[in-house]
Amino acid sequence: MRLEGKVALISGGARGLGAEEAALFVKEGASVVIADILVDEGNRLVTQLSQSGGNTKLVKLDATQEDDWRSAVEATVSSFGRLDILVNNAGIFQRATVENTTEEGWDRVMDINAKGVFLGTKVAIPAMRASGGGSIINISSVAGLIGSRMATAYNASKGAVRLLTKTTAIQYAKEGIRCNSVHPGLTETEMAREVFPDEDDYSTSRNRPPLGRLGRPIDVAYGVLFLASDESSFMTGSELVIDGGSTAQ
Repeated sequence: MRLEGKVALISGGARGLGAEEAALFVKEGASVVIADILVDEGNRLVTQLSQSGGNTKLVKLDATQEDDWRSAVEATVSSFGRLDILVNNAGIFQRATVENTTEEGWDRVMDINAKGVFLGTKVAIPAMRASGGGSIINISSVAGLIGSRMATAYNASKGAVRLLTKTTAIQYAKEGIRCNSVHPGLTETEMAREVFPDEDDYSTSRNRPPLGRLGRPIDVAYGVLFLASDESSFMTGSELVIDGGSTAQ
C-alpha cells in the first residue's frame, strides 16, 4: 500500500474531490481525518469508509478559523499519533467579472480558498515537524495558472495558493516538509455545475479539453495520492496540472 502507516487530514473532505481523495487514501492504507463544515455528509462518508475497513474520523472544520484548524490537528494527533499528510482541499467558486465582484464576495472567496490554505498549513507544520516531516498538498486550479472571463476572485485566490505553496516549500524543505500544488481543470463535481449551470454550456464544456472529456474526481485523487506518497519524495514547490490538456492549447 502506498500510504501504509501514514496519517492524513483532508479539509473539505466530505464530498467532491475531498471525498474521492479520502476514499483512495484509505484504500492505500492511510488513517484519514475528514475535516469539513458539512457534518452530515462527512458522517455518512466516515460510516461508508469504516464499513469497508477504513480507519477514519470526522472533525468539524470552518477553514477560515484558526481555532478550528488547531482543534482538527490536535484531534488528528490525539486519535492517530501523528500527522504526515495535509490536503488543503476546501474551496468555493464565484462567477463574476471584476466589476460585478462585490467586496463581500471577494472576501468570502479569498477567506476560504486562500486564507484557509494558509491557516491549515501554518497549524499543520509543527505537527509534521514532530513526525519528522510530511507532505502538504494544496488544491489550486488551472485558474491559478491562467485568467478567465468570469471568475475574478476565484482566479486570484487560486493564484495565491500557487505561490503560497512555493513559499512554504522553500521555507520548510530542510525539515523534510514538502509542499506541492495540484491544478485540476474542469472536473465532474458539484463545483463544475456552478461554473456551467446551464445544461447546454455544461455539455459543450465536456468536449473542450483535448482529451475530449471533463476530469473525474479519481483523476485528481490519483495525482494527490502520488504527492502524498514517498514516490514524490524529490518533489516540492511543484505544480501538478491535471486538466486533459486544456492549458497546453
